[in-house]
Amino acid sequence: MTSAGGAGLLRTAARAVVLRARPAPASTSPFLSRAHRLGPSDDEMYQRTTVSVMKKEPGSGAMIYSYSDRGFNIDGNKVYGPCAVLPPAILQWNVGTHEDISEESVSLFHMIEPKIEILVLGTGARVERINPKVLALMKSKGIAVEVQDTPNACATFNFLTSERRVTAAGLIPPPISNALELTEE
Repeated sequence: MTSAGGAGLLRTAARAVVLRARPAPASTSPFLSRAHRLGPSDDEMYQRTTVSVMKKEPGSGAMIYSYSDRGFNIDGNKVYGPCAVLPPAILQWNVGTHEDISEESVSLFHMIEPKIEILVLGTGARVERINPKVLALMKSKGIAVEVQDTPNACATFNFLTSERRVTAAGLIPPPISNALELTEE
């Protein structure tokens, strides 16, 4: 039994030597080493570094950068008028106001794959009441609906997308606001 146990011990020791054997690094530069720590002299070099994102992380989804009374800037694409932002695409949405949001107009949101978890509806300058039949249809399809004014809907959509939720949005551009206009008396 000692000879078999001794042989097993020798094999284990031989494997440990093989596992610890590593090829020498191709370069001895401290910048290619994982253990390199930045020092005060390195700081000047890294202050001038800029980053240009050439491609978004795969699967990160669309982001709404801005909106106006004319439309939206989604991932650098200008979309005029109401739009549907879906996981695979950005489409013109054939609605004029919140009253035009019907079972037919939301059908594209429950027919696509991958299945949407949350639909964010932006109804313009303020939150508007959506037809209860539309909400019941989406609930029956297993899709949660969040109805908000368009500015908040854009922010909610971006947040949910950044959380990697499968989210879609139906957005109606808000009209021009006159709330900040100055009047002369």
